[in-house]
Amino acid sequence: MQVDTVAVLLCAWLAAAAGKMLQPRGHKLETYKQSSRSRRETRMDGGGGGGGHKTGSPIYKRSPDLTKSPVTKSEQLLRIDDHDFTMRPAFGGPPIPVGVDVQVESIDTISEVDMDFTMTLYLRHYWKDERLSFPSTTNQSMTFDSRLVKKIWVPDMFFVHSKRSFIHDTTTDNVMLRVYPDGNVLYSLRVTVTAMCNMDLSRFPLDTQTCSLEIESYAYTDDDLMLYWKKGNESLNTDDRISLSQFLIQKFHTTTKLAFYSSTGWYNRLYIHFTLRRHIFFFLLQTYFPATLMVMLSWVSFWIDRRAVPARVPLGITTVLTMSTIITGVNASMPRVSYIKAVDIYLWVSFVFVFLSVIEYAAVNYLSTVQERKERKLRERLPCTCGIGNPDEMMIDPQITGYGSMDVNTTGNYGMPENGSRQERILAQVALNDPQITGQVKASRGYVNIWIDTHAIDKYSRVVFPGAYILFNIIYWSIYS
Repeated sequence: MQVDTVAVLLCAWLAAAAGKMLQPRGHKLETYKQSSRSRRETRMDGGGGGGGHKTGSPIYKRSPDLTKSPVTKSEQLLRIDDHDFTMRPAFGGPPIPVGVDVQVESIDTISEVDMDFTMTLYLRHYWKDERLSFPSTTNQSMTFDSRLVKKIWVPDMFFVHSKRSFIHDTTTDNVMLRVYPDGNVLYSLRVTVTAMCNMDLSRFPLDTQTCSLEIESYAYTDDDLMLYWKKGNESLNTDDRISLSQFLIQKFHTTTKLAFYSSTGWYNRLYIHFTLRRHIFFFLLQTYFPATLMVMLSWVSFWIDRRAVPARVPLGITTVLTMSTIITGVNASMPRVSYIKAVDIYLWVSFVFVFLSVIEYAAVNYLSTVQERKERKLRERLPCTCGIGNPDEMMIDPQITGYGSMDVNTTGNYGMPENGSRQERILAQVALNDPQITGQVKASRGYVNIWIDTHAIDKYSRVVFPGAYILFNIIYWSIYS
């Protein structure tokens, strides 16, 4: 029993001794923490114990910028979850002004057949949304990509009369959102749009076209959104390297108008106008010069003997078919408009000149045939016609013909085509000295045709055709140039 009591007392004494040993260590640790905290607070206050407060130290007084803190989420900084961004800024109040400026990167294509154009541009919007304001000591903006755009309110712009449009997405969506501490927002995107361009081709290819790209809000009327050019006409900038193969860009300018829809109301609409003048040199080489050469080639037949049928007929047909090919090729690349174009006038007038040259030879050949037929009839009615072509019988009765003799060089080749003009006159004189034959010839309707010199038609054509075509060119180019 005494042994047990001694054991209990010994345990109690050991426990008390262990408690005394632990108490100073814990107390010492607590004292160290309090002293460390005190030193840290003293350092933040400017140091010195009880002395003056140290000021002007940029290391200890500047607070960190929350916008540059990597541990701060943008959604928390912009308080996106605290607002309903399905509503426009200042909903229920005055319309929110949204400024726009455009940087035209390129004009890709202009199609006369489809009546449209394709343009690539940078479209930028400027507005203020106080719901996106955030504290910042450096007044620096924050830049985001398209992922944040889907969570806030942005203007719902669209291109009026556009056929196709898309936002570039290589390598990511070409969208930029920049938010300033006071709530001002810059929203930029790179877009390629294909829009209508109603062209007047009545002066094609000597025409000047004006196309317009129209920008408008789809949902918000002018009571909710006021759309305007941020810097007036200077809001439209273009790349100096923009060039087109068939057009010369003369100028760009902007306008603003109101558009009315009977079902929804009035909307602000922004216009980008650009004027294009067509280059004529391509069409001179491909259309005007070939057509002119074909017309000039058709005139060659006027210098070819009318008896050379295999030479003049293929020449006329070839020029006509070539002009038809040129007209078909030009119309194949043009829209089917219901009015006459300037190039149509030139080509069809040229076609008429070529066609008339073929008709001219047809007239010459027909008159020559009729004249030869009449000559044969007159030779049959003349007495002793057998002696006219016989060089051994040169004498003809003077009572019939009024001639005592005939030259062999004149009558020996009668009816031959080498000296047709002189022989026609001699035949007419022989017929007129015979009263019986003269009365018969006068009774015929074709008597006057005996005096027609078929060579004269070609002679007149050599002057009339080129003169008329030159006059047409002078009038044409003076009107359309």
